[in-house]
Amino acid sequence: MAILVTGGTGYIGSHTIVELIENGIDAVILDNLVNSSEDVVDRIFEITGVRPRFYLGDLKNIVDIERVFEHEKIDSVIHFAALKAVGESVAKPLEYYENNVTGTINLLNVMKKYDVKKFVFSSSATVYGNPVSNPITEDFALSTTNPYGASKLMIEDILRDLSFAEPEIDVVILRYFNPVGAHSSALIGEAPNGIPNNLMPFIMKVATGELKELSVFGDDYETLDGTGVRDYIHVVDLAKGHVKAVEKLRENPGLLTVNLGTGKGYSVLEIVRAFEKTNGVKIKYKVTNRRLGDIPTSYANSDYAYKILGWKAELGIEEMCESTWKWAKNSKM
Repeated sequence: MAILVTGGTGYIGSHTIVELIENGIDAVILDNLVNSSEDVVDRIFEITGVRPRFYLGDLKNIVDIERVFEHEKIDSVIHFAALKAVGESVAKPLEYYENNVTGTINLLNVMKKYDVKKFVFSSSATVYGNPVSNPITEDFALSTTNPYGASKLMIEDILRDLSFAEPEIDVVILRYFNPVGAHSSALIGEAPNGIPNNLMPFIMKVATGELKELSVFGDDYETLDGTGVRDYIHVVDLAKGHVKAVEKLRENPGLLTVNLGTGKGYSVLEIVRAFEKTNGVKIKYKVTNRRLGDIPTSYANSDYAYKILGWKAELGIEEMCESTWKWAKNSKM
């Protein structure tokens, strides 16, 4: 039996595939390559010695999904595939709702047809909206400030309703914060097309000279230095959290919702300084207007993740910055 990983050639998906393989778990990838490359499969093979089976397909097309289930013995699904840029979602809400929500419904319908009842969902801290306090626990009120976050919250609601209607379905919703960093091999990492929407790949492209300067979206928030504060988590730690979630599914837990974060917030400028100090590279930046949909501060309380999954983040900000720069240099070769 195998695990289907949608979006498995993407940033978080590819690192999770590596961790699954290294834990002896058979993995199958379904991806439309809208923001990734099939070359990632070769890199996963180089890291692990195992080539995961790859299917090119889009979740908006049920035929693409059914092709995988017809050819593979799937017993569970990790669902990453989604459009994920906050700013872009504000400009293109219909595209985000169609891709993220409709695609997930299609996937769940095919799972039901093939009697697959175990599901790990890649959610986001954006479902907490602008939290009244920090750190954020799983029982905080839910709201959103942008269509990307709204699409994630809609899917969570769908999963809660589905779990109530069909208690035999086991679901782990993972709400994670801001993934950064890259695999220690520097063979896989975050490689967005065009101008990045997230901070660390933006810094990376400035460091390599691909972009002239970093845009800091606002310096007038009520934070220590006026820039936004986020909980940055190393992508390898995050991937290991998904392996723990898969293991938990074997216990038939019903529906679980879990934060994955470090429990510490860093401002944009703190990350810039940490990157400069760790790697000896100067990052030029300019302050611009606030970005629609952004909030001042967000960082996790991950105590429940340790209690229920036996998981906690192990890698710090230095490893995040160092692995990002190593990946950046290697990917330019």
